[in-house]
Amino acid sequence: MMSKVLGIVFSNMHDTTMGAITENRTMGSIPFGGRYRFVDFTLSNMVNSGITNVGIITKSNYQSLMDHVSTGKEWDLSRKKGGLSILPPYGHSETGVYRGRLEALSGIMRYIKSSKAEYVIMSDCDIIASIDYSEVLKYHKECDADITVVYKNRKIQADQKRDTSIIKMDEKHRVSEIYVDPRADEGNIFLNMMVIGKQLLERIVMDATSIGSYSFTEYVFHSSHDKFKIFGYEFTDYVADIKCLSSYYRCSMELLDLNVRQALFPAKRPVYTKVRDEVPVKYGINANVKNSLIADGCIIEGTVENSVIFRGVKIGKGAVVRNSVIMQGTVIGDKSNLNCVITDKDVLIRDSKTLSGCETYPFYISKGTAI
Repeated sequence: MMSKVLGIVFSNMHDTTMGAITENRTMGSIPFGGRYRFVDFTLSNMVNSGITNVGIITKSNYQSLMDHVSTGKEWDLSRKKGGLSILPPYGHSETGVYRGRLEALSGIMRYIKSSKAEYVIMSDCDIIASIDYSEVLKYHKECDADITVVYKNRKIQADQKRDTSIIKMDEKHRVSEIYVDPRADEGNIFLNMMVIGKQLLERIVMDATSIGSYSFTEYVFHSSHDKFKIFGYEFTDYVADIKCLSSYYRCSMELLDLNVRQALFPAKRPVYTKVRDEVPVKYGINANVKNSLIADGCIIEGTVENSVIFRGVKIGKGAVVRNSVIMQGTVIGDKSNLNCVITDKDVLIRDSKTLSGCETYPFYISKGTAI
């Protein structure tokens, strides 16, 4: 059944909400969890569900994304037929950089039409979860739905309300209304994952393009939801919904919870990523590490508590790193003290520096900065 499915990944639908962390990269290539990128989770979900034909829609700053996914070999998507395709924003000469999902889909319509799939599964990169799309497709067919949207009932953090949609359903889980940017603090949150028939998607894009509509949510869920049979599929496991820097920090800290790690990285549904050959972590004689994730290739000679440390990080003697996210290649000098800090890649913090943010407003240091 999944061989008849085309996967579409939107790599940067919410780039503008992430601030400086997406200044030189797209949303899909943001590092997460010590050794992964956002796109790893979406691609792994599709591959683990049996989808072997996946296209990633790009927009801007996608050089690092292309370098990371390459041919798709790590996800077993390097194939003669199907496999992984990088889809730039200019699908044909008549289109420019897209403003919304419908324009993005219009730009890749030749790619969609050339597929022999019967269904299309679409997903953003900023929703991090471990989901079996084959179960969603099964539910879609059982309901004889035109569109099936994936949702989760949960509380809404203040920093997650922007670009968030709440769906309202009847007793049969048929969607009756969708609200954008809600004022409510809890509800059925649309996870920007959906299943739709390929022919129906082609018709929707063609009709919307003819009247100049570019927002999928506005055109389908608001203006035309009564014309389609839209059903909701409830996802009950852990979800990291990342829409800004503070939510990125909060979700990174949640990875220190064993239950969260078990939900995101189940043994039967591994998360694949670009393989790097690094040596094991080296701990100095006076190193002190508590409740932290330490990736390979690191040298730890100071104190690390409640932190996520990416590959190749060096923490000097007497340095203290607490409640922080330290990305790849960062060097922290001797006797420096960091608390609630996010350092991007290849940051240099010299000896005896003190940097501190807070849980609701972490201190972010851009890539390649020296302090």
